[in-house]
Amino acid sequence: MKIPFALTGAALAMAAPVSADPIALVICLIGCNTVAVACYAAAGFTFGTVIAAPATPVAIIACNAALRTCSAACAGT
Repeated sequence: MKIPFALTGAALAMAAPVSADPIALVICLIGCNTVAVACYAAAGFTFGTVIAAPATPVAIIACNAALRTCSAACAGT
């Protein structure tokens, strides 16, 4: 069975956009996470072990904000 060209075009138009260079994205995100680990260590904590709560230290909130900004820059959003 042949798929009509119009149907193929519609399917492609609805497809999610794909990044042209996923390797660069991964390398960028590794850099962001490396900086976040160093930020946590400088604050005296281990990355990935702090639970978000009202009593979370300000330094950790700043580390998370920096990680969020860096990750968004990597993703281009």
